[in-house]
Amino acid sequence: MDRFVSCFTNRLDAKGRVSIPAPFRAVLARDGFDGLFAHPALEGEAVDCGGNALLREIDQLLARHAPYSEERDYLSTALFGASEILKVDAEGRVVLSETIKAIAHITQEVTFLGKGDRFQIWEPSRFQAHFEEAKARSRILRKQFGSQSTAPEGPPPRGARE
Repeated sequence: MDRFVSCFTNRLDAKGRVSIPAPFRAVLARDGFDGLFAHPALEGEAVDCGGNALLREIDQLLARHAPYSEERDYLSTALFGASEILKVDAEGRVVLSETIKAIAHITQEVTFLGKGDRFQIWEPSRFQAHFEEAKARSRILRKQFGSQSTAPEGPPPRGARE
């Protein structure tokens, strides 16, 4: 599978390193990116992480906007301006910079949240609050989707009454 899935919490060691979960390292290895691309998440107090797939997604997002447009400028500033490429050591650990730790309020533990094409790093208690909100909002969305007609669009079948 080439998706980041599941959730893991790991402790920072005495040198400030944290182990990237093995399933996430496997996805990064298949992606072929040397290191870990990280930028402040656009939502929440978290950091988005990934490799080439995440960079392609950002490039596609930016390509939807005209060069030198205000929208493209804001997005590229937010996504690349505070980004970092972190080195992953042979044991799959990474040193989180002080900037990244400050963005996510990380002190002793890191929660890794798989989000398909990327993963996020969170301070565990902040992640838990985010997760509870996500579940609550998902229930609302499910009800909204469930109330929409699932009938196929198009003309009624032959012989159907109007």
